Amino acid sequence: MKNVHLLNNYTKMKKIIYFLALGFMLVLASCSSYKYNTTRVQELDFSQYKTYGWLPPIDSLSKNYFNNDIAKHNIMSTANKEIEARGLTYSKESPDLLFRYISIVNNKSRLVYGNSYWGWGGPWGFYRPWGFYGGFYGGYSYPVGKERYRYSHLIIEAIDRKTNSVVWQARGSHEIDNPEKAINNLPKVVSGIIKQYPIQIKK
Repeated sequence: MKNVHLLNNYTKMKKIIYFLALGFMLVLASCSSYKYNTTRVQELDFSQYKTYGWLPPIDSLSKNYFNNDIAKHNIMSTANKEIEARGLTYSKESPDLLFRYISIVNNKSRLVYGNSYWGWGGPWGFYRPWGFYGGFYGGYSYPVGKERYRYSHLIIEAIDRKTNSVVWQARGSHEIDNPEKAINNLPKVVSGIIKQYPIQIKK
C-alpha cells in the first residue's frame, strides 16, 4: 500500500510539473510575440518638429500580406493617432517630418527538436527556441526535421524634410501563423513602434 501511495504521489507530481512547464512555455511565447528595435540620430532635438506628413509606402519585393486597403487603414489610422498624441500636427504643406513605412514578410525555417521518450513535452517534445532540452526523465533532445514559417517586419521611419535624411526608425517584428490575424494585430504593432519615438505622449 505504501508503494502504491508513493507511486500515486509521484504521478501527481509529474503532472503538476508538466502543467507548470506548459504554462511557462505559453508565457514565454506570449511575451516574445512582438519584438521592437529602434535607432535615431543622437543629440537631435526632436521637440523642434511640430508638423508631419506621409510619403508613399516603400514597395517590398518579398511576399507581403499588408498590401491591401484594410492593412493600410490599420497602419495609417493608428500611426496618425499615436503621432498626434505626441504633439505633432498633420500638414500637407511643407511638414517638418515625413513618415513612411515598409512591410516585409520573409520565409524562414528552423529545426524542430524531439525528446528520446515521453517527458514534460509528451512524445512531441519542445521546440529548441524555448530552450527546453530533454524530458522529465532526463532524456535528450535531437533534431527531427525542419518547419517553415513566416516572419514579418513593419518599419516606420521619420525623415527631416529640410535635410532629406532619416532621423528616426523603428521596427516591429513577429511571426505570422495567420494572415488575417496579423492584419488585425497591426494597430498593436504600430502602437508599439511609435512608442519608440523619442517624444512621449503629451498629457
